[in-house]
Amino acid sequence: MTTIHELGAEQLRSRIAAELARARARTAGLTEAVDDADLLRQHSPIMSPLVWDLAHVGNQEELWLVRDVGGREPVRRDIDDLYDAFKQPRRDRPALPLLPPAEARAYLATVRDKVHDLLDRVPFTDRPLVADGFAFGMIVQHEQQHDETMLATHQLRVGPPALHAPDPPSPRVRVADEVLVPAGEFTMGTSTDPWALDNERPAHPVRLPAYVIDAAPVTNGRYREFIADGGYDDPRWWSEAGWAHRTGAGLTAPMHWRRDGDGWAYQRFGRWSPVRDDEPVVHVCWYEAQAYAAWAGKRLPTEAEWEKAARWDPATGRSRRYPWGDEEPTAEHANLGQRHLWPAPVGAYPAGASPLGVHQLIGDVWEWTSSPFRGHPGFAAFPYREYSEVFFGDDHRVLRGGSFGTDRAACRGTFRNWDYPIRRQIFSGFRCARDARPDESGR
Repeated sequence: MTTIHELGAEQLRSRIAAELARARARTAGLTEAVDDADLLRQHSPIMSPLVWDLAHVGNQEELWLVRDVGGREPVRRDIDDLYDAFKQPRRDRPALPLLPPAEARAYLATVRDKVHDLLDRVPFTDRPLVADGFAFGMIVQHEQQHDETMLATHQLRVGPPALHAPDPPSPRVRVADEVLVPAGEFTMGTSTDPWALDNERPAHPVRLPAYVIDAAPVTNGRYREFIADGGYDDPRWWSEAGWAHRTGAGLTAPMHWRRDGDGWAYQRFGRWSPVRDDEPVVHVCWYEAQAYAAWAGKRLPTEAEWEKAARWDPATGRSRRYPWGDEEPTAEHANLGQRHLWPAPVGAYPAGASPLGVHQLIGDVWEWTSSPFRGHPGFAAFPYREYSEVFFGDDHRVLRGGSFGTDRAACRGTFRNWDYPIRRQIFSGFRCARDARPDESGR
């Protein structure tokens, strides 16, 4: 596929228009699947009502594209504070005078009409906000990120199933347990991807010792062994903070699991089905992932270890955009884009494996790493501090790789997500790593 850098101005306009339309179609599908009462309801205190997300994506599009890039008059300046995520905590949003669903949809349509008019005329100059259509790409990614957030809200809602999708593909290959990643330097981050966000920049060299990483995410079957061995009842495997959270929150299994006779069942968007052992475990918090890794005699990978396993090509020494190369994901590469509504079994995407044989690094489940969220060396906030910089520090842990709910526009080998270590309403899983032994690393 032609890269954004290689597109002429008219091709770039067409590409942007298509990406905007694709994001809006997903937003519509998620919000039209339920009635107005469901849109207005708060399904969890840590999530917004769906109608807030709906108008918020329009407000961000107005702020950045209509007003900033286009220099046009505001459409609805009076609602800016209502849809400011930093001014309005999620738990308080249901009490705000939010736009009703019909008015929110009309607002989005008005903003989008103005954006299409702008897109027909805007010159793609060297101004950083418009070079290669960056501001448009940022808005596409923002809407797709909220589409994943809305999908997580659907998973929390109570009521008849509202979303439907086909099953993921069946396994096609047998996947090894572990893969050795040789010692050496690789390039982490990017300085050239035109729609990469500020926390992915700049590219910089990182040297790592040899390590071993799981060839696939930890599966339900492996995780059930941890549960059966009393993993949730043994403080040896938990950090002090993790054990305090486990006991305080009463954690006994991944979120949305319940006992089903001698086994387990898992609720997926209003439907209960038996837990399938070969699927990656999902809806676990960082503390649970950390405890499992300790129980297994391993650890969580650092963010740099995850990215080297996902991007480094031993034949050329370069870092790819994705594990399989630089071309954009297709249905053969990864479980992305809400095409399916749960993780695919291990071995379902051999075309998406890295050169080292590490599978399903992109899509299926966000993967917890051991790393706190910080800027890369040389980080510069752009175009606003509130996207990344205000979250830097030890409070958040980095997740990588995207999930079945993530769109390809908001997922690549450098993309970084982050959340509190207690969060598990997100589509989060993990894989483990360990230091290489001398006999493995060749020392």
